[in-house]
Amino acid sequence: MNKALDKILLFIEEIGIHYQLQEIAEDTFLPGLKLINGSLAIDINQLKYIGDVLHEAGHLACMPPEIRRTMNDNLEDTDLHRGGEMMAMAWSYAACIHLELDPHLVFHENGYKGGGKNIVLNFQQGQYLGVPLLVWCGMCQMEDANNKSQGFPVMLSWTCKQRPS
Repeated sequence: MNKALDKILLFIEEIGIHYQLQEIAEDTFLPGLKLINGSLAIDINQLKYIGDVLHEAGHLACMPPEIRRTMNDNLEDTDLHRGGEMMAMAWSYAACIHLELDPHLVFHENGYKGGGKNIVLNFQQGQYLGVPLLVWCGMCQMEDANNKSQGFPVMLSWTCKQRPS
């Protein structure tokens, strides 16, 4: 396999996101990736972009366990999953920084309607799309003058433990 993919798979396993390498016969939203009952199925032969694995793992990681367990196939177009998309973007950026991977691995030129480069630039400039939702879920803190080393992209928890109140 690929060194970056090996690093990603080890990381998601360590944080408790389950995955299995398997053949996926049907078409999926992202080639080679499918959510099955809160687990990530990965077809290495169909996978186009390694960073997509990290982003899809972020979708699972950013949901509380009772929702995560029910996530299948393509996600419904609901407020929950639209917010989850923003959270998964911020989460996968933080994961790239943590794993010392280039964020363009996730935010590649053929993803995000061609806006991947701008998304990375926004994160690098401290314009944190999705981070307030991660803060609300207790997964990270916003950076402030007294807390520069502990703010995003540093994560307090890589998985959402419970529904925020």
